[in-house]
Amino acid sequence: MKSDSFRFGRFTLDVESRLLCRDGAALDVSSRYFDALVLLVRNAGGLVPKDKFMDDVWRGVPVTDEALTQCIRSLRRALDDDAARPSFIETVPKHGYRFIAAVVVGDAMPAARLAIASKSDWRRFWALGGAGIVGGGVAGLLGGVFYGFSGGFQGMGGASIVLVLTALTVLIALIGAAGVSFGMAAAGLFKSGYGAFTILGGAAGGFVIGGIVKLLGLDAFHLLLGQSPAHITGALEGAVLGGAVGLGLWLGSRTPPTQTLLCRMLPAAAMGAVAGVAIPVAGGQLLGGSLNALAEVLPQSRLRLDQIGALFGESGFGPISQMATGGLEGILFAACMTGAILLAERQLTE
Repeated sequence: MKSDSFRFGRFTLDVESRLLCRDGAALDVSSRYFDALVLLVRNAGGLVPKDKFMDDVWRGVPVTDEALTQCIRSLRRALDDDAARPSFIETVPKHGYRFIAAVVVGDAMPAARLAIASKSDWRRFWALGGAGIVGGGVAGLLGGVFYGFSGGFQGMGGASIVLVLTALTVLIALIGAAGVSFGMAAAGLFKSGYGAFTILGGAAGGFVIGGIVKLLGLDAFHLLLGQSPAHITGALEGAVLGGAVGLGLWLGSRTPPTQTLLCRMLPAAAMGAVAGVAIPVAGGQLLGGSLNALAEVLPQSRLRLDQIGALFGESGFGPISQMATGGLEGILFAACMTGAILLAERQLTE
């Protein structure tokens, strides 16, 4: 890719005039470091090995690896980039560096991200998507134990009911987490870092999976039992919760990496709680409400969530119970997924 002009983010790089500008204002970059940036941008999305820098930038002048490290450090400072959460220059440990931002060549309109579908992109896609599923599974396990003991542990056979409810909750959480996490990871193929695309990706993934699960669930109940609940969680609930996870992940990623993982999970927990409470307030259902709706159409079922309602002075699983359990579900789902993804992100950057 040969050109004399590039744009990425707030920056323009004019090779012929040897100018790097941010919002139209020229930045002071040494000649050799400017050449290194040109090399990176011209190979956007591809790995630039250390030897390539030595050949094209230092042109055979013997220097140590520290000189290259200092060069990249200075370029990141000029671009306001963060090595731990890069938006422009990504380190490929022991090999070299990669320019990961969307680059527009010359006067072309922003269209395709040049770094899309690189090996690093796909490695990050699968790693973060898989981590989100693991986090969702942990949330499902905790939530399943809670619902199992709250609504199923009654007399003989209670332990088996707890086991069945826990397994069911884990399965539902894994499916939901797969949609949300891979939705967010797919957004990362088109836009590096976290932001609005992350929120939209999480919402889109939750919407699709929620709609599919609801459709298949209602069809299965009709086929096997001849009836189904009037309303269970579905596409809209999935979109709201998925968007909350994306927002929580974005906020957590902006927390300084020096903070503990728990501190970085707190914004996601807060966003999940808000979404979990808002859904039943707006007339939607999360898992607790769906389980209660299922129990109501199956009078012979031993599943009852009335014990939860009793804690809030309700005669059954009423609106306060639904808001409380919805908030708990949102906290667990968003916090566990965010924590797992941030851990995976840390492993990718080390």
